[in-house]
Amino acid sequence: MKVFTEKEVMMTYHMSDAIQDIENLFQNMDDVSQTSRVVIPTGEGAKSMLYMPCIHFGKQQGIIKITSITPENPQHNRPTTQANIVITDLKTGEHVASMDGSYLTRLRTGALSGIATKYMSRPDSKTLGMIGTGGMAYEQLLGNLEVRPIEKVLLYNRTSEKAHAFKARIADKHPSIEFEVVSTVTELVRQSDIINCQTQSTSPVFNANDIQSGTHINGIGSYRPEMKEMDNRLFPTASQIVFDDLEGVKEEAGEFIEADKQGLFSFDHHDDDLKGVSLNGKIQRNNEDITIFKCVGAAHFDLAVALGTWEKFNKNHN
Repeated sequence: MKVFTEKEVMMTYHMSDAIQDIENLFQNMDDVSQTSRVVIPTGEGAKSMLYMPCIHFGKQQGIIKITSITPENPQHNRPTTQANIVITDLKTGEHVASMDGSYLTRLRTGALSGIATKYMSRPDSKTLGMIGTGGMAYEQLLGNLEVRPIEKVLLYNRTSEKAHAFKARIADKHPSIEFEVVSTVTELVRQSDIINCQTQSTSPVFNANDIQSGTHINGIGSYRPEMKEMDNRLFPTASQIVFDDLEGVKEEAGEFIEADKQGLFSFDHHDDDLKGVSLNGKIQRNNEDITIFKCVGAAHFDLAVALGTWEKFNKNHN
């Protein structure tokens, strides 16, 4: 078995690769088989272990991603989420590779937002608002930059020092973009063409009444029923709501679970998913429409980026 560190993965596999590989997988989903993720709580709050298996029969390869979530880790200068992905050759049963999955998880999640932004936001969107500047934020930024001509990025974090630290870390990497830390979410929301939410909040991080016509929103932070980062009063006014994985959203996305119970939204009358949007190549929207993408993650997205990384490793070393 070959073992690849996060640094090696980061040097080999990038956002453009992830977006391409996920969209390619959408065209071959009949070859993919997966089961529901297994989540085992290991302590208070979000502390847990996650196990996500998936198989690609066409490529005769399978993966399992093992993820640990340890919310108190940042206090000890360790990441909250850590992951590892094992790749298996189905022909021989050999476990051929193990790679750090933390970066790949961030990358595939950013790629999903990027794909949603590519098809659902206004093509001339230039201002990106980012609510939450934690561990998932940078790849969310990269996903949007890959598909839209972003000129300005507004940053908000509940702890403003973290937003300033994020800006200091990334501004030099993107000298053509203006980065600004704002003091209120309202200021961010009213100026943004695209809004990205990546928080673990249990209450809405923005007010639905502040959302401007024509805005596209990516919600990627709430992945447990008690988490609700988007204001679900916005849902009835959205022209299009798209999920990465409908069954996952039904079980995990708190704002949509609550909205379904309150009659603001109905799972029974909803089947729009990112695969359909990608295969269609566009959605029907005008410049005033509000669009929403909700992501909770699924194993086949990890399959796409893990096998893509493995293929690049093999190509580069042959």
